[in-house]
Amino acid sequence: MIASPATDSETLEQRILGAARELGFVRAGIARPERSEQAAERLASWLAAGNHGQMHYMAGERDRGSPAALFEAVQSVLVVALPYGDGPTVALRRSATGPELGLPLTGKVARYARGEDYHRVLKSKLERLGSVIDQLVGRAVGRRACVDSAPLLERDFAVRAGIGFAAKSTLTIVPGAGSFVLLGELLLDLELTPTSAAATGGCGACTQCLTACPTGAFTGPYVLDARRCISYLTIELTGSVPRELRALVGQHVFGCDICQDVCPWNHSRHAPAADPELGRREQLQAPALEELLFLTSSGYRRLVRGSALSRVSRARLGRNAAIALGNSKNPTAEAPLARALSTHSSELVRAHAAWALGALGLPLVTGLVALQSAAAGDSSPEVRTEAELALAAVAGRARE
Repeated sequence: MIASPATDSETLEQRILGAARELGFVRAGIARPERSEQAAERLASWLAAGNHGQMHYMAGERDRGSPAALFEAVQSVLVVALPYGDGPTVALRRSATGPELGLPLTGKVARYARGEDYHRVLKSKLERLGSVIDQLVGRAVGRRACVDSAPLLERDFAVRAGIGFAAKSTLTIVPGAGSFVLLGELLLDLELTPTSAAATGGCGACTQCLTACPTGAFTGPYVLDARRCISYLTIELTGSVPRELRALVGQHVFGCDICQDVCPWNHSRHAPAADPELGRREQLQAPALEELLFLTSSGYRRLVRGSALSRVSRARLGRNAAIALGNSKNPTAEAPLARALSTHSSELVRAHAAWALGALGLPLVTGLVALQSAAAGDSSPEVRTEAELALAAVAGRARE
């Protein structure tokens, strides 16, 4: 990208922000690089409560509140927001009766993961923006490009740069664009004038995101217990999903958008479309659960290559698929679950397949045989226990 010709009235900051917009960023802003004591204290309190679960990297030694810990020469933090939504969302309709019979046996993938790996796309755009800044300044500007894998409190810097405001869901909401945005940062050894925050009423009295969460992951406004979050359960958690939360995960196999889907800020008819560089992978729009359950090594590699789904192992995808099949309440889920319980090489998948057979809430035939066999002779104590509990649930329904 070549820097656009300057006008006499344009400042360097305005030209940089304009270049960001030309690259597809829906919003860009500048913040000072000073350490945020308040944000660092909130993080410390969140960690002390154990809300990070198995995300031990969040408690690492790097100072997430200080950009200088990542790039010592930093003088300014340029923050950008890249849209990944597909236009306005439709408010969810909650049902007290659970999933309907006959639902297609497909899973749900969070919007940000349905295309190319956003880390690569976003970082590439940041590097291109950095090259434009070099042209504008007339020298090679020292910099570091950061996406969410860098130890930086990016949402705090987004607010300080005037990108948007902190929502009760803990996400950043960009007025006019909503929360379906990816944040990125360029730490620059260039002193720039900070941008100011736009006036907004924030979330006001709205609590739709807090009440819509099926697992009750929000302990209050602006506080998320990740250990109950569907995104954490389907992506970060390496072992068994807590039994009391499995039925609440629904059809999600990678991430969750519920708190964003209900947010009024995401219902604008003028919400930006996803950046075209993020692409769209058809196999990730509504993946077949049976295929996820029985992914081969080569099939797994093909599915996740160049995708955010590479974050999870093949066994975890199978675990998530088993839970979603159990939650489908669909009779056609029995056969693949019975097969998984009897033949799958991963005890993590077998354990959740056993649970899912009991959770179907239906009379079982092949599933009953598989459960009885697993309860009597599976090599894993966890699988045997899950099979016994499922058999008890099936027997209890038969007596009703």
